[in-house]
Amino acid sequence: MLLDQQPAYALHARPYRETSLLLECLTRDQGRLGVIARGVRRERARLQRAQLEPFQPLALDLLLRGELATLRGAEPAGPPLRLTGDAGLAGLYINELVVRLTGRQDPQPDLFAAYARTLPRLAGPGLLAWQLRRFERDLLTAIGYALQLDTEADTGEPLAADGCYRYQVEYGPVLAPPSAPRVIRGADLLALAADQCPDTTGLASLRRLMREVIRFHLGGGELHAWRVLAAAMSRR
Repeated sequence: MLLDQQPAYALHARPYRETSLLLECLTRDQGRLGVIARGVRRERARLQRAQLEPFQPLALDLLLRGELATLRGAEPAGPPLRLTGDAGLAGLYINELVVRLTGRQDPQPDLFAAYARTLPRLAGPGLLAWQLRRFERDLLTAIGYALQLDTEADTGEPLAADGCYRYQVEYGPVLAPPSAPRVIRGADLLALAADQCPDTTGLASLRRLMREVIRFHLGGGELHAWRVLAAAMSRR
């Protein structure tokens, strides 16, 4: 199947054979695709590796056959986005999230839209931690694991902003004593549902919650980006 001018982003690249790359790309219409970019590691390649860097919108011409697609052409679909420092680490984190939590050739147009709007947010002046929580929420929703953020799991009653809850990944939020381990305030869950940034305490609680949820969906696994981010913070 030929795919012409497919909107896409390159998420990850690794060497493939002597002169090629194997890319993981997020595409608008086909979801995540494994893409062979033949010959791009040659010194005089027609298509340069720099044209396939992460974080820049692309229009790809692809031949999809079996599990992998072959890259036939690539053009920028907008100005390149420069994510450096902490923003660059955040970008690599969301790329790893997409690669680890999605299957190939599973169309996810809502995820593509969430990814496209998150990149400029990472480059902007807002809190990176909040932009990551928003993307994690939208990613989980897009792949069918939406969080229950506004009602109690066992009663169906609306969450109380001043209540404390323990979030059970396969069940939802249940009331818990404030002294219980890993509790989260109702106000913080409601803030995430309403797309309103909570305070510093709330952001820290949402970060712990998302780690727990993501680890569950990874089958107890870890993300490499978590270790990278922790090492970066420890050097400060």
